[in-house]
Amino acid sequence: MNYTISGIQQIGVGVSDLSAAWEWYRKAFGMDVPVFQEAAEAPLMVRYTGGEVHSRNAVLAINLSGGGGFEIWQYTSRVPAAPASAPEIGDPGVFAPVLKTRATQEAHDHLTAIGAEVSRPTPGPDGVERIFVTDPYGNVFQVAPSKEWFGSPAVVGGVSGAMIGCSSIERTLPLYRDVLGYDTIVYDERGSFPDLVSLRGGAGELRRVLLAHSAPRVGPFSELMGPSTIELVESSGPSRPAIFADRYWGDLGFIHLCFDVRGMDALAARCATASHPFTVDSAQTFDMGDAGGRFSYVEDPDGTLIEFVETHKLPVFKPLGLGLNLTRRPADRALPSWMIRLLGLTRVK
Repeated sequence: MNYTISGIQQIGVGVSDLSAAWEWYRKAFGMDVPVFQEAAEAPLMVRYTGGEVHSRNAVLAINLSGGGGFEIWQYTSRVPAAPASAPEIGDPGVFAPVLKTRATQEAHDHLTAIGAEVSRPTPGPDGVERIFVTDPYGNVFQVAPSKEWFGSPAVVGGVSGAMIGCSSIERTLPLYRDVLGYDTIVYDERGSFPDLVSLRGGAGELRRVLLAHSAPRVGPFSELMGPSTIELVESSGPSRPAIFADRYWGDLGFIHLCFDVRGMDALAARCATASHPFTVDSAQTFDMGDAGGRFSYVEDPDGTLIEFVETHKLPVFKPLGLGLNLTRRPADRALPSWMIRLLGLTRVK
C-alpha cells in the first residue's frame, strides 16, 4: 500500500493561556471551528518531555475558508518555557507558518485594525507581495495571496505553508522533496531580501528555497487543506541554536508541522529508507476526546518535528451524535464538501 498526503493539517502552537490565544487567533485569522478540544496527558511524547508524562489542554481549530489549522497547546502540569533568545529567521525550526489571503493589502488593513504588528506588503523573490504579522506572544506568521480556497475567499485563511530554518538546505531538502512531495523549486535565491528586513535576522545574507508540489494532494481532507509550500531558509551568519533547543515539545512557539496522511505503515517504511525513521508512533487508534487516529513523528536533519496524523474518526456535531468514520474510505478520495462544512455547526463566535 502506498501512502497519500492530504496536505498540511495544522501547525502546533505552544501557548501559556489557551483561551486568550485562541480568542486572538479567531479574531485575527478566523480559526473559529474547533475540530476537537481535549485535556489529557501525553504519555507517548516522553521522548520530548524530559522522560516524564505531562498533561496539557489543546484545541485543533480550523478556518473553513480553507487551509490547515492550529493545534493550540497549553501545558497544565508545568510552566511552558520560552526560547533562550527570540528566534531569528534561519534558526533551525519552524520560524513562521504561511497563511493564505484573498488580498495582501486587505489582510494588512484587517490585522492593523486589530492592533497587530504588521509589516508593509513587499514582494519576495518571486514578485509576490507578502506581509508578516507578529501575534501578542512574539510568534511570526507570513500572510500570502492565494487563489485556492475551500469556501469563499477570506481576508485571512488557513495554513498554506511554512518557513523552516535549517543549518544546511542541501541536507534538509531531500526529506521535504522526496518524502513529502515538495518536488518543485519555485525559487532558489541567496542574498539580502527587502521583504524580510522587518524580521529578526532578516537584514543578513540568507539562502531561500521555496518548494511546491507538482502533484495535487489527494485524500479525505485534500480539498479543505489545499496546496501548500515549504520555504527552507539558511543563514550565512554564525550558527545559532535550534528554536526548540533545550526545551520540551509543547513549550512556547511553533511545536511541529503536521501533515494529514493515509497509509501510515507505507509512510513509516519510506521514512526509514530515507534515514528519517519514526521517533514516535502511536501504532493504533489514539483517542483525542471525540476524535481519534494514529499519529507519528519524524525529525528533519536539525531536529525540527514533523508530525503525521492518519484520522480514523472525527466528530462533526456532538449534540446530534454526528461523526465521520474514515477507516473504510478510499485513501485517495476527498470527502464531499457538504460533510466538511458540517464542522461549521460548532463555530465559536
